[in-house]
Amino acid sequence: MSTRAPRTTALVLAYGDEPVLVECVEAILSSEDVDVDVVLVDNGCTSGAVDELAGRPGITVVRPGENTGFAGGCNLAARHARGEVLVLVNGDAVVRPGAIAALSRAACLPGAGLATSSLRLYERPDHMNSAGNPVHYLGLSWAGGLGDPATAHAEPRDVASGSGAALAVRRDTWEALDGFWEPMFAYCEDAELSLRCWQRGLNVRYVPDAVVLHRYEFSRNPTKNYLLERNRLLLLLTLLERRTLLAILPPVVGLELAIWAIAARQGWGRDKVRGWRWIWQHRREVRARRAEVQAARTRTDADLLPGLLTGRVTPGEDTGLSVPGPLNALAATYWSLVRRVVLR
Repeated sequence: MSTRAPRTTALVLAYGDEPVLVECVEAILSSEDVDVDVVLVDNGCTSGAVDELAGRPGITVVRPGENTGFAGGCNLAARHARGEVLVLVNGDAVVRPGAIAALSRAACLPGAGLATSSLRLYERPDHMNSAGNPVHYLGLSWAGGLGDPATAHAEPRDVASGSGAALAVRRDTWEALDGFWEPMFAYCEDAELSLRCWQRGLNVRYVPDAVVLHRYEFSRNPTKNYLLERNRLLLLLTLLERRTLLAILPPVVGLELAIWAIAARQGWGRDKVRGWRWIWQHRREVRARRAEVQAARTRTDADLLPGLLTGRVTPGEDTGLSVPGPLNALAATYWSLVRRVVLR
């Protein structure tokens, strides 16, 4: 018989049309081998699902009156949590009966920072949405193993980043990390939190027994391109040591120009420029955040990055995204040089 997991609170956000929110919350409350309650933040749900769930036993509904974003919403939910462990579950994700317990146990193991699930595609539950997310040295991150058969990711392992769609952390660890950085609002905040765990000597562990079905939509938010690009740069500017930033400056500049050119062609060039403008206008806040993060770290870039970050972008065929082979090879070669010369 399995050991019962620690008391757990699931943090769920509701935004826009949430067609599986009721299924999501009911699945959490039906979890096996764990006492779990739900804090549900209404970030602007338009389907009536939050009203349907309000008042049910085990559910605390929080209504901030505005869209607080994924980062702010999770931080708000955590302040209302009662569990020893927090499990973030997207409102469009449905946990299998043993998933919450498996994540909760993994988050309490020695040295644990975050525990990330075997995130499966809702319509194809034998295929992966994410088995932990790779992080590129230029700040790019993507769903690891997207479209792969689940049997290819059956073993637990350390990963660079967990997926915020189904992620567990001890409450005291969350508080020590001060949760998500709220100015990020949404996107990349799970990679940022994961890398801060690694900086403090805590691991991020993929838990294959924690199966969660995700009704995955690549582009759900109309401001996604702006947030992704801005937050990718915020991640680099605040997390990396100065010598690492200087070493990767040439490919960073090259990628910025390339993405701006693509954005201009595709009609979201203003979003790219808006991200640059935000960083410049908030440069003092970014500098303060950088100083805070760098002061809290216990491991250097040389300790972590060579084995943690990748030099190749491999998002998988299911994303419809790709990088030309020669550019990918050049970026990987450059990262290999940085690892050998700068991060010795």
